[in-house]
Amino acid sequence: MHGVRQVRQELNGRIVTFDTHPGGFKPRLEREIVPMPIVKPALAALFIAAATTPALAQSGAEGPGQAEASGADRELIDLYEGYYRWRGEEYGLIPTPDGGFEAGPTIASATPDAFRRRANYARDLRERLDRIDRDALSPGELVNAEVLRAVLTEQIEDARFREWEMPFNSDSNFWSYLDPRRGYQTVEEYERYIARMRQIPRYFAEQTANARTGLKRGFSVPAVTLEGRDASLVSYTGAKVEESPFWNAFAQIPAHIPEDERKRLKAEGRAAISEAVIPAYTDLLAFLREEYVPNTRTSLAAREMPDGEAFYAQQIRQYTTLDLSAAEIHEIGLAEVARIEAAMRDIMAEVGFEGTIAEFNNHLRTDPQFIARTGDELMGVSSYVAKRVDGRLADYFGFLPRRRFTIRPVAPEIAPFYTAGRGGLEACQMNTYDLPSRPLYNIPALTLHECAPGHSFQAAFQREQEAAPRFRRNIYFSGMGEGWGLYTEFLGEEMGIYRTPYERFGRLSYEMWRAVRLVVDTGIHKYGWDRERAIAYLADRTALSRHEVGTEIDRYISWPGQALAYKLGEMQIRRLRTKAETELGERFDIRKFHDIILALGSVPLPVLERRIGDFIADGGQGLPGVKYD
Repeated sequence: MHGVRQVRQELNGRIVTFDTHPGGFKPRLEREIVPMPIVKPALAALFIAAATTPALAQSGAEGPGQAEASGADRELIDLYEGYYRWRGEEYGLIPTPDGGFEAGPTIASATPDAFRRRANYARDLRERLDRIDRDALSPGELVNAEVLRAVLTEQIEDARFREWEMPFNSDSNFWSYLDPRRGYQTVEEYERYIARMRQIPRYFAEQTANARTGLKRGFSVPAVTLEGRDASLVSYTGAKVEESPFWNAFAQIPAHIPEDERKRLKAEGRAAISEAVIPAYTDLLAFLREEYVPNTRTSLAAREMPDGEAFYAQQIRQYTTLDLSAAEIHEIGLAEVARIEAAMRDIMAEVGFEGTIAEFNNHLRTDPQFIARTGDELMGVSSYVAKRVDGRLADYFGFLPRRRFTIRPVAPEIAPFYTAGRGGLEACQMNTYDLPSRPLYNIPALTLHECAPGHSFQAAFQREQEAAPRFRRNIYFSGMGEGWGLYTEFLGEEMGIYRTPYERFGRLSYEMWRAVRLVVDTGIHKYGWDRERAIAYLADRTALSRHEVGTEIDRYISWPGQALAYKLGEMQIRRLRTKAETELGERFDIRKFHDIILALGSVPLPVLERRIGDFIADGGQGLPGVKYD
């Protein structure tokens, strides 16, 4: 899902996976959409109910397994179960039987005092966590401790830089995904939805005040990246209630709700949209157009913001979960670009093209054979790729989840400046806006990443393992999550998914895209590159369309550090696989290796590395109860 902040679409009023978002709108699981700062721990995309292997980590009202747990384990379980309960109370959420949350009748406060209060809570909890004897924790609870510490540290660091004062960027924002695309199932759900709509004016006013404060101190989104982004608000400001996206839920009230209740709910919904939603979006649109965009900063680099170098270093740590400097990442990126360029030239020779990589990329962009004529044609290519992947999954995974996903187009109001695709538990999305900018040779790699065995498969796999502690249900670490997505693009080579040299070049182009990010992101935010240099560097080395190149560069400018997670995470997974293959020899089973990674859930990359070390030490054992005949 490219990966809020990587935002995954809302489905039937359920939270689709978002990577985290500045200012606190960071839902991560497939539950009802809730504007709340669930974490972006080191990180985006996906996320997901994390799975763990030990029984102690299973969820329950007060932390199951405590009777058998050690003293240190019980102390830790008490901490994270308390954190889970606090989070629900703080954000007005309703717990579900499986340990998740549903949205309540309110939208959590976005005032500076609220963010500071949450950070203070996180700081106190981290101090208690650090007093627990790590050496006395069981292996499963040690993972939970490291995840909890990363989550709390992120909240503390976000408050240190007052990140809530930049509550949107060119890719993600606080005002989207508040409206469900399908109806609810109960009267109570509709009543809570109506109550939340009534909260939108207050919530927007708080976020606007935060953005205004950030604007005054130079902590703001660069102006060049906001061009046209106000279009996402226009459809919410029309005078006709029935044309508002917020009305969709009322147009689809299920027939099993009594008629008199349907009439009442529609009347109350119409009033809320007319009296609260439309005025709030109208005021927000005016703020963006008349105050924010004309006065936001013209500089690009994070280093130009207050305490910018420290802020950028913190963003790198959060999104990658690695201890690397911007300079080190830049050099890694240059080396990867050179390696991938050599592979690209091999394919160019295979198809008989004489010229530079930039010339070949331009040739591919302008060749009509690679352009879908309709959105359905593009969706059909993606769907066929997904079905061919189905035929190979059993060769690469021992555990095959039962959960199915669908493929759907990106919503039209956000498609013009949205990324090429996003993946989550219920669906992966393909962007069908501006078809000439979506060449078909890229679709196999995109489908592998977003659908299967990438994010949709990843989400289902993790959901169907033994339940994780409840506090881990809405957590996503981009380094591991997006690293896995990019790794599956590489895996498609082994699976035989790429059938032509052009599709293989598309795969390399997508890998190059992520390698270029290491150079461009650090180039902009550490070395002061301008937008034109960044665009040229990306366009010359990938077969991405000019439209995608522009939206991607704006994303990197306005969202420092997030784009670094993909390639660094993929390199880590490939390095660990090579190590396991080398040390295990004939005992290495690719199915067991993949199962162990996905069953671990979303964790910082150093935790993954330690788990693969254990996998090697135990002779390459797979998941308990899974047959690997």
